[in-house]
Amino acid sequence: MKRITSIFAAMCLSAVFADAQVPLNTQIQIVKAEDARRFDATLENLLRSPNADVRRRAALAAGRIGNEAAIPALAELLAGDSSNAVRAMAAFAIGEIESVKGADAILKQAAVSLDREAAGGATVIAKSVEAAGKIAAANAKDPSAAKLSEAIIAVLAAESELGKDRNAEIVLAGITALLRARPAQSDQAAAAFLTDADPRIRADAANTLGRLRAKIGIPTLRSMLASDADAVARANAARVLGVSEDKTVVPHLIAALKDRDTRVRVSVIRSLSTLRDPAAVQPLIEYGDMLLEIYKKAKGPNFIPIEQNEFIEVAAALGQLIPHSFNEPALKLIREFGKLDNGFATEVYVARLRIAPGRGDQGTPELKHWQQYRTLVTIVGEFAGIEPTTEEGKAMKAEAPSVLMPLARAFAEADPKKDADTILAGADALRSYARFFTEDLDEILRIALKNKDVQIRTAAAGLLGERPTTEANVAAIRDAFFAAKGDRDNDAQLAMVAAIAKLDKAAAEPVLRAALDSVDHLVRKRAAELIRLNGLDDKFPGYREKAEPLRAFSPRNPTRMGQIIYRDADYRRAVARKNGSVKAILTTQKGTFTIDLLPEDAPLTVDNFITLARRGYFNGLAVHRVVPNFVMQDGDPRGDGTGGPGWSIRCEVNTVMYERGMVGMALSGKDTGGSQWFVTHAPQPHLDGGYTVFGRVNENDMKIVDTIVRGDKIVSVRIIGR
Repeated sequence: MKRITSIFAAMCLSAVFADAQVPLNTQIQIVKAEDARRFDATLENLLRSPNADVRRRAALAAGRIGNEAAIPALAELLAGDSSNAVRAMAAFAIGEIESVKGADAILKQAAVSLDREAAGGATVIAKSVEAAGKIAAANAKDPSAAKLSEAIIAVLAAESELGKDRNAEIVLAGITALLRARPAQSDQAAAAFLTDADPRIRADAANTLGRLRAKIGIPTLRSMLASDADAVARANAARVLGVSEDKTVVPHLIAALKDRDTRVRVSVIRSLSTLRDPAAVQPLIEYGDMLLEIYKKAKGPNFIPIEQNEFIEVAAALGQLIPHSFNEPALKLIREFGKLDNGFATEVYVARLRIAPGRGDQGTPELKHWQQYRTLVTIVGEFAGIEPTTEEGKAMKAEAPSVLMPLARAFAEADPKKDADTILAGADALRSYARFFTEDLDEILRIALKNKDVQIRTAAAGLLGERPTTEANVAAIRDAFFAAKGDRDNDAQLAMVAAIAKLDKAAAEPVLRAALDSVDHLVRKRAAELIRLNGLDDKFPGYREKAEPLRAFSPRNPTRMGQIIYRDADYRRAVARKNGSVKAILTTQKGTFTIDLLPEDAPLTVDNFITLARRGYFNGLAVHRVVPNFVMQDGDPRGDGTGGPGWSIRCEVNTVMYERGMVGMALSGKDTGGSQWFVTHAPQPHLDGGYTVFGRVNENDMKIVDTIVRGDKIVSVRIIGR
């Protein structure tokens, strides 16, 4: 009865979170503050509003903004607000801020966690435990981190002792907090829940053990892999067995290659690769042969079979298991795949090279697409990290730099307009060539710093940051930074600031000063971080204040990145939407699926997605990333994972958990979202509270998402609702 009651209470509290009644004008005030990353008297007053829904929403905003000045007010709410929903959100917000100044408030809450009524209920405890993990992870060297870790362990131990009366919400929060804080006893604390009656708890416990690379609970995990009713639990059990270093689990993993769920099979293949047991080679080749036969029958001019996902995993595993073996069945398998793929699945050809370092026995396809060029330069670059055993392989290793040099130079000088079909491989060409440390490398990288393609310049700056500090290199980065201040995108500027600060602190000062004056908040934040890390505080008085908050976009500015791009009408439109009122229907080459958008949880993120969709932005874009058992990702107009719409939006992290089918914004750091989004194949608790959730796909439509592979296209996105 206690368990049913606690779950019912959690459901009710979740409903309060989602259906909060906050006056529209107040919502607009709050969202404006979030968008500007501005914590001021207005928001502080809202934290003391007589309306509990307003206090809760203001607390979420304080967490999103991340200003530690909000901690005293949040701590006051956590300690004694009359609404448990407000207390829970205050705990969540303190965790989002990640400051040690919030540690005491969280530790006080943990101290009363055994008395759920005094603590404010299960959700308050769960959010406090979650916050403990985030603060401990962000401040690992601070003495408070150890105390917070002890609190996490204590809460989980108390829940474990309750047996069937334990609270699932608290346990799930605690298991993920272990993963973040990583206390010494974390593996034992997580393993205690491997046999829990709740499949989600079992799966999360195994997920944490796998990510901690723990080596305990092997008998239980073998049993989970063989017979657990939940596919995610089986998949996560397989992952842990892979890091166990226990070769006795190999037969159990091989048997699980017949599992009915692709997520389990993918985890099994990766684990067999990790364990490096020769007994796995033949079963993997046989499984690869089966996949290839299905692939051959289904492959069409505009259709990539789902079997490609697993085949790539099998090939990569064989590359790890049998390097330099010249195993003919494995080579035949890859050879047959190559006849259909023509050089697009880079990982497969890298595996072939590892198995047999040499020229291979099939002709190189005609190179027309940047992905084929990326495969070529990646393969040649691999010779920098292998030691061939044959004379042919040794000769190819010796020749590799001279093969790559003209390609690297050509890409460094390439024109994005004239070379549009291939230039996206430029960054990979530079990175591959850099692996050989040739005498002309710096010269080529300095040339690349002048390229009009932002990602070529980004790669060049990052690579030069690892090279010797020479006057020519420092000057080239400095000049390139000032030339890049007119960029529409900011990747190159961010890389250049970091590179020059690494090479020469003194020479970096004018660049850091200019970066602090950037209209782009992200550039200012990077400069402030580098000033702090390099101990340059005395050279830049008031630099922290200069980095905050965001500024409003002006048409005079060369970029829209890192600025406030919304106006009053935009905010009003965004916050007026309700969950359930608007959907996105995506037609793909594999079928149609629907995203139920969550505007109450992420109003500006949803509005941004709707705006792009109605402009036709997503129509025809290729899915550029699929990681089986993790995510399918789209929304990049470049197709290489680096593109965006030319502006950035603020994160709207919320309390919605990353279950299977959740839609989130892809990031390269806080507040760097733009157009790239992803759908989760399985629960991903380590993403909770870190990436904005703004939609969900129902289980029936996830059957379509599960079939999508890298290279499939989103034909169209249609918005239903306002």
